Amino acid sequence: MASTETKPNIVTKDSTDDLAGLEAGLDALDAVQTHRTSAREVLVKKVLPPTLAVGLVLLVWQVLVSLKVTDETKLPAPSAVWDSLSDMWLKGTLLEVVWTSVSRGLLGFLLALAIGTPLGLLVARVKFVRAAIGPILQGLQSLPSVAWVPPAVLWFGLNDAMMYTVILLGAVPSIANGLVSGIDQIPPLFLRAGRTLGATGLQGARHIVMPAALPGYLAGLKQGWAFSWRSLMAAEIIASSPDLGLGLGQLLENGRNNIDLPGVFLAIILILVVGIAIDLLIFSPVERRVLRTRGLLVKN
Repeated sequence: MASTETKPNIVTKDSTDDLAGLEAGLDALDAVQTHRTSAREVLVKKVLPPTLAVGLVLLVWQVLVSLKVTDETKLPAPSAVWDSLSDMWLKGTLLEVVWTSVSRGLLGFLLALAIGTPLGLLVARVKFVRAAIGPILQGLQSLPSVAWVPPAVLWFGLNDAMMYTVILLGAVPSIANGLVSGIDQIPPLFLRAGRTLGATGLQGARHIVMPAALPGYLAGLKQGWAFSWRSLMAAEIIASSPDLGLGLGQLLENGRNNIDLPGVFLAIILILVVGIAIDLLIFSPVERRVLRTRGLLVKN
């Protein structure tokens, strides 16, 4: 009777090192913990640096004016800009002007989101569509938004439809291209696993493609908002009309027409502040949350 000999399991040094490396990697993933940031930490790391930067800019600005490096007709004092701000506030027109532009910008961005998202999915998933309109989207994204203002005025006249048309033509390509870029970076294994589980068509787009492409999609949304805001400002500056109401772009153009340099600087500062505020209050928290849930945002 032949005897069966059981071979012992031989654990080599290389396999031990591989297991140790795998365990260390898993421990590193588990070590990415999230916890609430204290108010003091937020103040020191998030609020204080930009506040100091703004203070330094104002200081340099005031020094240049005090030393009369340039004439005040070319560089007004910060106090003159503050006086323009206070005058608008006392008249009750400041918030109205800001809201006119912000409401247009946000509504135009939402319309661009509704159009750019399905368009990006279509371009990314259908080869013929990508070959047909993919280069066109890339070209439209590089086209200055101001170029669309004259034809939009001729098409629709001086009304809100013209404004939203310029916003859409500026923002839709950025949103669609951002989504296409995010989908292109999805590991093929994810898509194969989704098809194996039956997630195809709209189900696959909803449960597999969109969540996997979310970081790139968010980058496209941020860029889409930037293009929306820039397009709107270009339209408001060029196409001024009492029927459109007074927005920040029209405020800037009125300052130029009236040779009111403090008013011009005030309009520029308000445009900058609104753009930064929308990014900090809406897009940055969403982006941090997405990165944190994926273990990509490590607390230093």
